[in-house]
Amino acid sequence: MRTRFIVGNWKMNKTATEAVDFAHRLTQELPSVEGIQVGFTPPFTALHATRGALASNPAFLLGAQNLHWEEKGAFTGEVSGPMLKDLGCEFVLVGHSERRQYFGEQDTWTNRKVLAALRHGLMPILCVGETLQERDSEHTDAVIERQLRAGLAGVDGPGLAAVTIAYEPVWAIGTGRAATPQQAVPVHRKIRSIVGELGGPDAARRLRILYGGSVTPKNIADFLSCEEIDGALVGGACLDPLSFATLIKVAIGSHPTTAS
Repeated sequence: MRTRFIVGNWKMNKTATEAVDFAHRLTQELPSVEGIQVGFTPPFTALHATRGALASNPAFLLGAQNLHWEEKGAFTGEVSGPMLKDLGCEFVLVGHSERRQYFGEQDTWTNRKVLAALRHGLMPILCVGETLQERDSEHTDAVIERQLRAGLAGVDGPGLAAVTIAYEPVWAIGTGRAATPQQAVPVHRKIRSIVGELGGPDAARRLRILYGGSVTPKNIADFLSCEEIDGALVGGACLDPLSFATLIKVAIGSHPTTAS
């Protein structure tokens, strides 16, 4: 059975001092977490402080929001896989829609980053998703397939076992307009089908697929009630420790069912 994974993406929020305060308040609300994994992606500047503040709870995993595909070199402003591993990171987001939209990241870049993450022992969470225009023009499946096949090019069977996919419809990110489970589930099935073609049925069964896009404590249970959805990539709702703690508690208590 796939272990549920709830990831809080802080984006460009929280100083190192604020991160420590958040971690202390969250651990007060959640002294222990069982049955699921919880991850955080602080800004690079707060990674070290967050690791120290969360060290007492092994269920909390530290991740990064991005990485460069090279180990080192003349890449001003970039951070490499070995640097993240040295800070205690266990996973990294790759291809987030904001990286694609605002920083011009291409599918070939996401692929190089996925391969770099795997090379350095980091679990890549490959983000895929369509814009509102692409959904309205019924191109969702084609967009997802292109991003997925390109992002996973050259990833072998053991590599696929270490990858997580996050489906994040661009039109639902930060808008308060979450996709419904009825909209998300077919895309999750499509993703699992493509991974099955790439790596076989066992890889497809083991693949964790998260939903991301305006996830809140009020709607998280609806998404996790679907057996195809293995967790969530949370944005705004993860910035307040009480809100995020509530969301995690709901996730722990939610049970999947087969969705049509």
